[in-house]
Amino acid sequence: MALYRANPKDGVAWITGGSSGLGRSLAKNLAAQGYAVAVTALPDDPVDTLLVETAQMPGHVKSFPCDVTDEQGMAQTVAAIEKEMGPIVLAVFNAGNYIATPGENLVVRDFHRSFAVNYFGIVNGVVPVVDYMRVRSRGHVVLVGSVTAYSGWPTTAAYGGTKAAINILAESLKYDFDKMNIRVQVINPGFVDTSLTEKNMLPMPGLMPVQRASRRMARGIRKGGFEVTFPYHISWPLKLLGLLPRPICRWVIGLTTGWKARPLNFDRKLPSKTSDEAS
Repeated sequence: MALYRANPKDGVAWITGGSSGLGRSLAKNLAAQGYAVAVTALPDDPVDTLLVETAQMPGHVKSFPCDVTDEQGMAQTVAAIEKEMGPIVLAVFNAGNYIATPGENLVVRDFHRSFAVNYFGIVNGVVPVVDYMRVRSRGHVVLVGSVTAYSGWPTTAAYGGTKAAINILAESLKYDFDKMNIRVQVINPGFVDTSLTEKNMLPMPGLMPVQRASRRMARGIRKGGFEVTFPYHISWPLKLLGLLPRPICRWVIGLTTGWKARPLNFDRKLPSKTSDEAS
């Protein structure tokens, strides 16, 4: 029997991080396909205009605000969607943040914040929604990663680390999700022109308009396999680059980004030596 793939006739699509960027554009694509779409974003993120823009589409969008880092809140959000809209057949975990982490200005809090949103924000939603899917013996879960998961890049120690963890999470869950007729996919986009990439300190070859990226994402959900990645002329060279011996991989990345020639830039003072250290 073929593994289940979500269909708008079967129930609801739930998207986290749906107030802007890729998530917002995907919500519009899914509503155009006829899905009833539940959108989760922070309570103070604007979703009203999205509701207006999708009002005349075959499907419709409803807002269920929540902070994805709130474990209990996410469980309550899943329960509310199931009660008010119907069964969640497609869950797209898209919420994420990007905090640059140059090696000379590391801040522990930046790592905690990155993993709280990008990784545990997924876990907080996957656990309760899969409980419902498991009982129904069908479901479709999509985790949004990034091509930065393939190898380490400058300033992505936190962000890339979360995306690599997402890929491992998806691979690990697939073994048992397949048995429960729950399809799991990981989508690893290249650089997409959103407010997140505006913070990027690196060159961004193949930067894609968000509407085009969301169409590729929607097509991957409809037809793609376990991993969906795009654009191919960026993602596949990066995937192959990650297979090279690490010194060669780092040399190519350093050359491509020009990072080796970049001077260190200390945003804060180094800790002063204690009297014991000074002696």
